[in-house]
Amino acid sequence: MSNKIEKKVEAIIEQVILDQPEIELVDVEYVKEKERYLRIYIDKKGGIGIDDCQKISEKVGEQLDRDGIINEAYVLEVSSPGLDRVLKKQKDIEREKGKKVEVKFYEPIGGTKKIIGTLLGCDNNILQLEEMEPIEMDKVAQVRLYVEI
Repeated sequence: MSNKIEKKVEAIIEQVILDQPEIELVDVEYVKEKERYLRIYIDKKGGIGIDDCQKISEKVGEQLDRDGIINEAYVLEVSSPGLDRVLKKQKDIEREKGKKVEVKFYEPIGGTKKIIGTLLGCDNNILQLEEMEPIEMDKVAQVRLYVEI
């Protein structure tokens, strides 16, 4: 059910941001924790500000109320994906080429479930990191930008 809701919300957001081409929809999550959360992650060159989040939240919230897509109580959150954003889509991987990423695996590969490397790209479902063997994406649980502390 949540996947259907996420797809419908994505369509609404794409319409809402048509007049703001600098804003990019990064991801939508509809999850059950203690409460239901609808999380919308947006970004733009130079970073997202609180005013951007508020504007999108208001417009999307109004449209969701009008359309009645979610028929239960939920918390709407609109935010930036953060410095250590997850790279889910091909366009995310393309945009972040040359940056360090942390790759987590479903099962250990070469004795480890996590590696850090420089992203070269992803072609034909094969992830390429600098100076590492190619990795089949069906073995990858998550790819996210690596932030050195």
